[in-house]
Amino acid sequence: MMNKRNVTLVLVLIASMMAGLMFGGASLTIEEVIGGLLKTAAEKYVVIMWNVRLPRVFAALVAGMGLAMSGLLLQSVTDNPMASPNIIGVNSGAGLMTLIVLSFFPKETYLLPFASFFGAFGATLFIVNLSKRLGSSKTTIILSGLALTTILNACISFISLLNPDVVSIYNYFSIGGLSGVSIEELVLPAVLILISFGVTWVLSQKISILCLGDAMASSLGVRVKHLRRIVLICASFLAASVVCFAGLLGFVGLIVPQFARKIAPETMKQTMISTALCGSILVVIADLAGRSLFAPSEIPVGIMMALIGAPFFLMLLIRRKEYD
Repeated sequence: MMNKRNVTLVLVLIASMMAGLMFGGASLTIEEVIGGLLKTAAEKYVVIMWNVRLPRVFAALVAGMGLAMSGLLLQSVTDNPMASPNIIGVNSGAGLMTLIVLSFFPKETYLLPFASFFGAFGATLFIVNLSKRLGSSKTTIILSGLALTTILNACISFISLLNPDVVSIYNYFSIGGLSGVSIEELVLPAVLILISFGVTWVLSQKISILCLGDAMASSLGVRVKHLRRIVLICASFLAASVVCFAGLLGFVGLIVPQFARKIAPETMKQTMISTALCGSILVVIADLAGRSLFAPSEIPVGIMMALIGAPFFLMLLIRRKEYD
């Protein structure tokens, strides 16, 4: 069962989603929103709801949940509060494959979501296999991820120099945004995220034991290396599913788990619920702010997340310095 704080988060999420449906370039009343959703209002409200706002709110919900959960899992299995999806090369792998498609198959734009997903997941499989050979320790995973990220970023820079015409398109992808997303595009990512969430939910007790340290977890019967590889793959699925439709959104996987642990520290399952809810709330509100504050102009949600996340990241570094 959810604790009271998580119940409050559910209510906040519902309120933020309703605000996302009501406000934007033009403000709508609750009656117009409900009528548009039920297709009983004027045609323009139906179009606004089903073609623009509902897909964006749902996309923000899915993106927030996926990235936040990915960050929580990575921080748990690496015992590193600074870990996030980009630390294992997810973002760089997705970025490289996207740039390759834009450069060499410019007319095949339908390949972009698949390319970004397989680039992100392929990077994680590489890290999993490499760490398996080298011992699957926390340090090995982090250092391997940083090394792979450096190599992939070098490849991205090289291709950008060879084909500067695609840089502007790639830059939008690297910032991250939700404009133009359709409900159909979100079905598969949402299913993959729910499956990954379900797998880690079943393993939640073992993950919480793993957080006590490898030696303690082994003494309690946990197959540490095997569990860590499974959790890494799930974290990759979560992040890669988001990347394929939202681009490289930053900071969600870094800052949300920190906050969620304070809300529901009792059990890993409670923390997972808090993380998913907080991630969705944050991205829904950030996207709403990006398309409302300077309407009719729009700020991509990736930029809004950077404005929110960068100060939090600096605060986190300062607090860690104080404890050292």
